[in-house]
Formats: sequence, C-alpha cells, structure tokens
Amino acid sequence: MARLALIGGTGVYDPGMLKDIREETVATAYGLVDISLGSFQGVEVIFMQRHGRGHTVPPHKINYRANIWALKELGVTKVLAASAVGSLNKAMEPGHLVLLDQFIDFTKNRPFTFFDGEGGQVVHTDFTEPYCGDMRQAIQQAAGELNLPLHSHGCYVCVEGPRYETPAEIVAYHRLGGDVVGMTNVPEVVLAREAGLCYAVIAMVTNFAAGISPTPLTHTEVVEVMQANEKQMRSLVMAVLGRLNPDDSCQCSGTAAE
Repeated sequence: MARLALIGGTGVYDPGMLKDIREETVATAYGLVDISLGSFQGVEVIFMQRHGRGHTVPPHKINYRANIWALKELGVTKVLAASAVGSLNKAMEPGHLVLLDQFIDFTKNRPFTFFDGEGGQVVHTDFTEPYCGDMRQAIQQAAGELNLPLHSHGCYVCVEGPRYETPAEIVAYHRLGGDVVGMTNVPEVVLAREAGLCYAVIAMVTNFAAGISPTPLTHTEVVEVMQANEKQMRSLVMAVLGRLNPDDSCQCSGTAAE
C-alpha cells in the first residue's frame, strides 16, 4: 500500500492531525528510525521527527540516509517536509511561508548519497528541478484556498551547523542567489530524489539572518516563531495532505536506489 509521509523539523513535532497513531521503530541498513504511523482521510501517513523524538539530534548528526530509506521501505511515495529557516531576503519576513524550488549546498561532512560506488555502480542524478513540481502545485493551491501568504519561489542555502552563520557568510549566500538559510534540507532532498520519492518543503521564516537581524540569533527565537505560527502551518499541511494521492506517479522517480 502506498503511503504519504510528513517530516517535521524544528517546532513541528505534533502528529496529532493523524488518527489511530501508533509508534514504531524501523530497522534499515543505515540504522534505526523512530516513526509515528497513522491515517489522514483514509490514507496512511508516516510522521517522522527529523531531529528525533524530543529534538535530541543536531542537524549535522541526523541520519538522513536511514530516515529516507525507512520511508522507502514503508511504501512511502510522497514526502511533505516542514522546515524552519532564516531569511536572507528582506521580502521574506519572520512568519512568512516559503515554497522552496532550488537549493545551494554548503554542507561539508555528511553522507549525502545512496550511490556510493559499491558494486561498481556510478549514478549521476539530475537536479534541474530538485523539488516535486506536482507537490509544489498542490501546496500553492492549498495556500491560495486558505488565503495564506506563501512565497511561491525560494532558494534554500544549506549549511553544516550547528552554529549560526556569520554576517559575511550571509552576504555571500545572498549574492549567490540564496533566499533562506537552514541546516537540514541537504542531503534530505537529495536522498529523497535518489530513492525515487516525490518531495517538497514548506519553509517557515523564523528570523532574519545574521547581519540583517538587529539582534543576535537564538534557538529559542526560532522555536517561538514556529509555535506562534503553528496554526497556519498545521492548516496548510492538512490541506496539502488532503490533495495528495500516494498512488499518483510523476517524474521524480528518476534513477531510484534499490
């Protein structure tokens, strides 16, 4: 049976929108993964806390390969992810929602692929359109019906973390075309495509980045903004899940790892 998945990031921990929830631990070749399994409007949905239960795993230590492989093994076809981001673009203010369409990778030390050359297999995956176009369209339509302000395009700069960026780095990222910055979308988006999963992200701006923000950055600020906007994020996620059919196919399958 095909399933949907929701990956929650900072400030998005509650799977309570699902019915008949049960907790499971999935064993993969890359490690163990804790998930919640429930249903939404008759469709089975996997809820995964990206940072682990209780937000105990920092961004650079997340086992992204295990997370994505667990979803693949569980029969997931479409993954909706939520992410907290800092803004490099003054038009994208704290509290705004951004629909990602591109990314720039500045991570350094993360296992980032399923295609690591074992067995002599060398695979190069196309990333002209990193995020699923069909899912992005569903998100835009749902946001429009809910009258939620949503920036329809956004380039995500992924950094290693767990520290925040310097003002000089933010200037450089902005000059390269970045709109928002975060610590978790890569390699998550890469692995999802390699696994043949449709994947899209709703990003919530929690703060202006260093050098733009008038105050030093804190994790508490990030969580507080996410919690203050929890209702609109939750309503949008539910509206999007209601539009997705896990049995629908698109071009995201590409070259899927087996």
